[in-house]
Formats: sequence, structure tokens, C-alpha cells
Amino acid sequence: MESRLDHVAIAVRSVASALAFYRDQLGFQVTQHRTIAEDGVGVTMLDGGSVRIDLLEALGPESVIARFLDKRGEGVHHVAMTVQDLSETVERLRAAGVKILNDPRPGGDGRLSAFVHPASAGGVLLELLQQET
Repeated sequence: MESRLDHVAIAVRSVASALAFYRDQLGFQVTQHRTIAEDGVGVTMLDGGSVRIDLLEALGPESVIARFLDKRGEGVHHVAMTVQDLSETVERLRAAGVKILNDPRPGGDGRLSAFVHPASAGGVLLELLQQET
């Protein structure tokens, strides 16, 4: 199974404040901003050359990111990896007893995505993304 690190997602209270550091101080370039309405999340994607960072901002108090921030504060929300065949990977992991949080659905960048529960991934929320063809 071939996979690679795709991005690291960071939950922030304010994208504008976070950009003052990542864009203005470190030189990351904003490449895209998307809204995931069903989760109440704004995603700002930053390109740092060999690394991508997604800044996640809550769009309301019921957002999954608002709950994360209330419980844990700002910081790494999840790590994302691409896989060659997301559906096959999810089926195989479920059969092995891995807790998958959702069926594959479009993620922050539009590619199919599924999340692995931290209890099954060494304490890390892991996003699996369908590899682009």
C-alpha cells in the first residue's frame, strides 16, 4: 500500500491571526479557502513548498472545530495521508477492527476523505484521502 503525508491541519480561533504567523512570518502562500458547511468549518490551505498546512476555523459554536477548541485549545487537529484506493483501505481497516469515523465523503479540498479515530491510530486523528489520479 503506497501512501504519503498530505497535510497537517491546525485548529485556530482566528485564521486572520494565524496568517500573521504562517503567511507573514514563515512565507506560506494561501492557495485556497473552502467552507465545509455540514461541519461548520472554514479551511484555509497554505503551501510552504514541501509541506501543506490547513488552518481550520469554526464557523459557529456548534462546529466540530469549536468543540475541539473548547476542549483542547488551538493546535494540531489531524494529520492527513493519501492512499491509492480509499474505499479498499477503509474496508480493510474496518475488517481489522479499526474505528473509522465516517464513510468516504468529499473533504476540505474536494477529494474523498475518511477519518480514523485516534484510539485506533496512536492518539492521532488521521484523515485518509483518495490519491489524485
